[in-house]
Amino acid sequence: MELHDLKNTPGARKQRKRVGRGPGSGLGKTSGRGHKGQKSRSGYSRHWGDEGGQMPLHRRLPKRGFNHQKRWPADIVNVNALERAFSDGDEVTPAILLERGLVESMPGGVKLLGKGELTKKLTIKVQAASPGARAKVEAAGGTVEILAQPKRAEEEASEAQVETAPAEEPTPAPAEEPAPASEAPAVEEEASEQEEE
Repeated sequence: MELHDLKNTPGARKQRKRVGRGPGSGLGKTSGRGHKGQKSRSGYSRHWGDEGGQMPLHRRLPKRGFNHQKRWPADIVNVNALERAFSDGDEVTPAILLERGLVESMPGGVKLLGKGELTKKLTIKVQAASPGARAKVEAAGGTVEILAQPKRAEEEASEAQVETAPAEEPTPAPAEEPAPASEAPAVEEEASEQEEE
């Protein structure tokens, strides 16, 4: 077989639509755009979901549920995965699990679940653990320590701004200015004139 013997799979290459090539082609005159209207104009680009003034579908459908702003998804790891990947007496942390490819970096950290069996004594430090997983770890002689939830970058930035913001110093009250010395002789002169009269 040579290069010139190669052929495309039937239907892989379709002929280009040639518009405005006469009425016999089926796409002559208005080139398949119809008469007048917004879609017949050049430069037309319809926005997704636009229905021409009618209430769009994504606004007609009911809304269900909500997303809690302080609840983030956590990656899960089961005790049977720890049984395969760690030795007796090892310490298990989210950083080690991420390094060994057992979990992915998730905003909510790592949650331990109880699928499978565990026979090794492990010291596990994760952000969450199910009751069944905790019971299996403690039955094998290990311990489970719950870590604090990791903070978002926005929260860390806001806390850093609060810490670095300078404390506002109280503004001192304005001191009362003494009366100018030039006014005192004038008062004395007025008093002496009144006595002479």
